[in-house]
Amino acid sequence: MNAAELLQNTLSPDATVRQDAEQKLERASVDSYPAYVTMLAAELANESSPPHIRNAAGLAVKNALTARDPARLEEYAQRWLSLVPDAQADVKSKTFSTLSSPDARVGVVSAQVISSIAAIELPRGQWPDLISQLTAAMADLNNIRLRQAALQTIGFTCEIIAASEKPEVLAAQSNEILTAVIQGARKEETSTEVQLAALQALFNSLEFVRANFEREGERNYIMQVICEATQNADVKIKIAAFECLVQIMHLYYDKMRFYMEQALFGLTVLGMRDPEPTVAMQAIEFWSTVCEEELDLMMEAEEAHEYGDEPDRPCHGFARIALPEILPVLMDTLKQTDEDADEDEWNAAKSAGAAVGLLAEVTTDEIVPLAIPFIEANIKNAQWNAREAAVMCFGSILQGPNESNLAPLVEQALPTIIELMSDPSTPVKDTASWTLARITDLTCSAIKVDQHLQPLIQALVTNLNAEPRVATNCSWSLMNLCEQLGGAASQTPDGNPAATSVVSPYFEGIVSSLLAASDRPSNEGNARASAYEALSTSVAACAQDCLPHVSNVVVNILARQAHLNSVASQLVGMDDRNNWAELQTNLCSVLQAVMRRLGQDIMPLGDQIMTSLLTTIQSCGKQSEALEDAFMAVGAFATAAEGGFEKYISSFNPFLLSALRDHQETMLCKTAVGIVGDVCRALGPAAINYAEPYMTALTENVQSASLNRDVKPVILSSFGDVALATGAGFAPFLPNTMATLQQAAQSATPGAAVEWSLMEFFTTLREAITDAYAGIVAGILSDSRPDLLQPYVESILSFIAAISSSPSERTEELLRSSIGLLGDICAAYPNGELKQLLTQDWVAELIKAARAKSMGGETRKVASWAREQIRKAM
Repeated sequence: MNAAELLQNTLSPDATVRQDAEQKLERASVDSYPAYVTMLAAELANESSPPHIRNAAGLAVKNALTARDPARLEEYAQRWLSLVPDAQADVKSKTFSTLSSPDARVGVVSAQVISSIAAIELPRGQWPDLISQLTAAMADLNNIRLRQAALQTIGFTCEIIAASEKPEVLAAQSNEILTAVIQGARKEETSTEVQLAALQALFNSLEFVRANFEREGERNYIMQVICEATQNADVKIKIAAFECLVQIMHLYYDKMRFYMEQALFGLTVLGMRDPEPTVAMQAIEFWSTVCEEELDLMMEAEEAHEYGDEPDRPCHGFARIALPEILPVLMDTLKQTDEDADEDEWNAAKSAGAAVGLLAEVTTDEIVPLAIPFIEANIKNAQWNAREAAVMCFGSILQGPNESNLAPLVEQALPTIIELMSDPSTPVKDTASWTLARITDLTCSAIKVDQHLQPLIQALVTNLNAEPRVATNCSWSLMNLCEQLGGAASQTPDGNPAATSVVSPYFEGIVSSLLAASDRPSNEGNARASAYEALSTSVAACAQDCLPHVSNVVVNILARQAHLNSVASQLVGMDDRNNWAELQTNLCSVLQAVMRRLGQDIMPLGDQIMTSLLTTIQSCGKQSEALEDAFMAVGAFATAAEGGFEKYISSFNPFLLSALRDHQETMLCKTAVGIVGDVCRALGPAAINYAEPYMTALTENVQSASLNRDVKPVILSSFGDVALATGAGFAPFLPNTMATLQQAAQSATPGAAVEWSLMEFFTTLREAITDAYAGIVAGILSDSRPDLLQPYVESILSFIAAISSSPSERTEELLRSSIGLLGDICAAYPNGELKQLLTQDWVAELIKAARAKSMGGETRKVASWAREQIRKAM
């Protein structure tokens, strides 16, 4: 096999030639892996070969060592580890020798290959001298390419090890790493390429040098080198230096007080004013990171205060101290926008807007008097970018300050912002619509119904047909108004939405406009999906006097669904199918909202709805995401129809049972399990007539080795749903179900050393078993048949005892559920039958844990009730 020729052909513009070469290389990597990697490494190291061929060889080696899929990544790692040591050494040697290649691109690829090998070997204790080899390469002061590539290799290696979440792999070599990168990052370094590579490597290594940062002298020197680099004339070096400062603030906030006072405050303000936008953005990102860290610390302090403790880490209040100096810089940066800029491109103005928003959250009311003069001076400016900056600033400070302090400002500014919805500048309209969405979300109570509501709604519905981003924000605003001012916001004593609301007079116009907006041919800017979402919310939250208009919505949605189903067989191409599925998802979501809102009143349209949904399920095909949404819509209809759903069971069951048995489609199967609960709850005792095939399928699923484990807790919970609906009729299923739950309970007992993700699964499994037991107990006792439960009481109590004995492995929700289950069982046997079981120590310990001050009020309430049931049972 001629490696150079094949690699050349992989770059061919002729698809046939290119694909043939790629297939031959792929086949070689499978059939003769040792020869494949050694051949490519030789080509990478071949100085007489053209750079693009050497580059392709290096990328091929890298791609044979790493993959995004974890299973394939492990497969590649084992394949490399299976090579004989001589072959491994040969590949490493040839690649290492290529680091000094005159062509920088080849050096970068070689660095990537070495770091990919390091990612496999270092965690397994192999290649211990790699970092020493790389730092030794830094000693050759005359070979700039070698020094640059060595630093890049260190950076790539640190980056990969950091991504693997195994910092201990490199922690022991932090001194060597730091010495090399700081040497290259110093202002005395004559090569900008080396200095840039050093700063980038430093960025990736910061997580591994925690011990060095604990030592004041070393920390001071690191910070000095980075701060000096922020003043470098080279833009790339300045950006890399600020990136390091951002990462340091994230990792070592606790150590930054001295440096903020001495240097960082001034340097970052200068950076934010830098004429190069990419530099300014990194300096702004520094302050965003400060705010994010301080928000976390404020939350930690609040939680500690709730428990009467002192927070572990202090908040130094950098943002509050710097606010008067950095806010004006950020507000000026808000004006640095280009009317023709790409909407999705992140720029300095957007970065500044995000930073102002974070500052508002941290500094709360302090930011308001500093921001208002800027807003007032610019909101009616003749320059569009000044108007946009003012509106952006106003929208950004709405989260954080006290709502009562913002209310007068919102009331004053709202007419002007509504007026800006007709601004000739699209960016101004876009930002004004975003600000209205923020107002309706965060300060809706400040909207004066008699003054603002009519012009606000008029502006929003008018702009539903505007540019996609504007339309999306308008839908968001309408959704907020309906949710916070609609009928659901002021419920009647029996929990139903109010008879009328301040939105009611506008409701028909709102839903009509949203229906029209949702009829867009595409979902550009998420405008169509946002209109459907707003439609769902407006229907769900509407007052009683709006219900006639809701029925009109159903008719419209069913007509759209019928049209989609009629063209399902004519779809060609992935784009058409994706568009079809996305529309079906939106339609099903609206139907769910309608059915939840109308309840039994939906029944006159029941035949049309079920015909439409069953046709949709048939049209979807197993691979369509819309299939899950169609099933959930059927579940919502079952809940609304209650006993009336029995009419449709025979037509729906074949689809439901098929989905339950489809182990390859995890989410569909999981959704189908939930629908079993919906159907059984809807039918009540009549569910016993249909329970056998459900229980058979569910039990088989629990025992299946091919079904994703995440579905199994949902299945166990569904046992409780079926039992609760069928009551004593569940008796034929009790032996198998209880045996299954007991087996699951045994498997949910983790060993001594279990990784976090598995521990989380065990907790979820225990919560599901508790739900299942609770449903079974409640269902059987509702028919006054404690005798059916008697044979299983001891095993249920043993399960609760296991929860009691493992406090570190239970959530408060699991504790509360298990206490409630214990109370239910005790209430069923009030004549002393359980006395011997209830005198065990774990019972008192469980009650005590649930009554602790650290628990929520609901948990303590359930514990008090359960303690009373235990007292009576004894």
